[in-house]
Amino acid sequence: MLLVWPIALPLSTAVLCLIAWHSPRVQRALNAAGSLGLLVASIAIITRVLDEGPVAAQMGSWPAPFGITLVADILSAAMVLITGIIAVACAVYGWAEVGAGEERNGHHALTQALLGGVCGAFVTGDIFNMYVWFEVLLIASFGLMVVGGGKAQLDAAVKYVGLNLIATLAFLTGVGLLYGAAGTLNMADLHLTLAGRQGETAIFSAAAMLMFAFGAKAAMFPAFFWLPASYHTPSVTTSALFSALLTKVGVYAMIRAFTIVFDTSEPAIQNTLLYGSAITMVVGVLGAAAQMHVRRILSFHIISQIGYMILGLAIYTPLGLVGAIFYLFHHIIVKANLFLIAGVIGRSTGSEELTDIGGLWKRKPWLGVLFLIPALSLAGVPPLSGFWAKLLIILAALEEERYFIAFVAVLVGFLTLYSMSKIWMEAFWKAHPGGDDAAARPASYWLYLPIITLALMTVFIGLNAQPFVEAAFASAEQVLQPDAYIAAVARASEAAELGLTFESPAASGVPAEAAPTPVEPIENPTGPPEPEDPLR
Repeated sequence: MLLVWPIALPLSTAVLCLIAWHSPRVQRALNAAGSLGLLVASIAIITRVLDEGPVAAQMGSWPAPFGITLVADILSAAMVLITGIIAVACAVYGWAEVGAGEERNGHHALTQALLGGVCGAFVTGDIFNMYVWFEVLLIASFGLMVVGGGKAQLDAAVKYVGLNLIATLAFLTGVGLLYGAAGTLNMADLHLTLAGRQGETAIFSAAAMLMFAFGAKAAMFPAFFWLPASYHTPSVTTSALFSALLTKVGVYAMIRAFTIVFDTSEPAIQNTLLYGSAITMVVGVLGAAAQMHVRRILSFHIISQIGYMILGLAIYTPLGLVGAIFYLFHHIIVKANLFLIAGVIGRSTGSEELTDIGGLWKRKPWLGVLFLIPALSLAGVPPLSGFWAKLLIILAALEEERYFIAFVAVLVGFLTLYSMSKIWMEAFWKAHPGGDDAAARPASYWLYLPIITLALMTVFIGLNAQPFVEAAFASAEQVLQPDAYIAAVARASEAAELGLTFESPAASGVPAEAAPTPVEPIENPTGPPEPEDPLR
């Protein structure tokens, strides 16, 4: 089954890396091969989804909503694809950055386990298994954070795990409330079961618990303190991987849950997300402006940019959701690249403290250009990808007459430009306090390959934004009108009852008479429940 590969490949690679624990060179090769295999599998999945629409599969021949469901629509397939891209970039960068001690202590095995957990969260079709994959990636990320064994890393890991365990408890509580009220945790089934029941106390309580849990995972205000306290402590490769993926899993889960399961148009939910996202943007960018450590600045900017993504969901219009999805993809590439560049800055100057470094423009002007591309994109300067992402969000806010929110989004963009300019002026423009001969480690050319690749992707998306925006529109349409998603799960469920391996009628060989009747379009998602549940 195609949907199994993004989970099976990383987890199998993790086991092989553990077997080869005595040989860092073998582990390095396995990590690269596993990441490349994940990228190939993700390309196959998104090609299938774009050709045939959402695909689904049931594990162990158990029908939905009782069995484990894997589903891929454009959103989840694209998230798996971008995970594969970042995995390969970090694997290449890690060849020259991750030390042999970290490799022997499980860096590569934990990285692959993290990738398996991330991909599992993206393709799962039910809330409980999303919880399971969150736990997998939490355990793997904790291991990666402490693998170096330094005091700063252990201190950061305690803060990281402490708040994430609280979020996990809220997640599990929300899952329990949801199951008690609906009798199912399959997201397609929940969409039908909860129609017209969003105002019930148990449903609303479950929504509140899951909103807090996903918001904490995404580093949304007020549960964001763990991120700036921890992301600057591990290896740069690990920081880049974390910055690209961990918070985005929380954003993805929130988008998925608060479209297909819960109704975001409910005033209490919408207002909480709307004003919570605005505060998140402001707090994050002000925190970044106050820092003088490169990776700390970038960590606070993750919080700020998460606010934009949640804002797109909170506006809850097609344009708003398109902006959130486009922003999600753009930010993964840009933020990972900035963290990778931060590692080169540290190696080239001997520190990541802006007060202790400088002179890079004179010594390495090409690094300055590579920094400016993602930095200006993060701030939303045209014609880079970040400009289009911010523009879509701001236009969606203006379209809904949310003028104050639109003003906040524009202001945060200018403040982002200020903090990026601070890095530029301190690290590149001013002279190094220690002189031109200040001690620093040389930066390997392997470090530049993923940086250049991700920078070119940022420029390409910015200059050719239309097809990517159209893909975001198609993704948003599937999320807001999940009939095709539900129908794919229904077909996979019936195939499981027939004892067939199934992902779509065209590929599985299921006879036409065996395929279930497609689900009728849902005209009013908040109206009365459908008379028949196609998943049962």
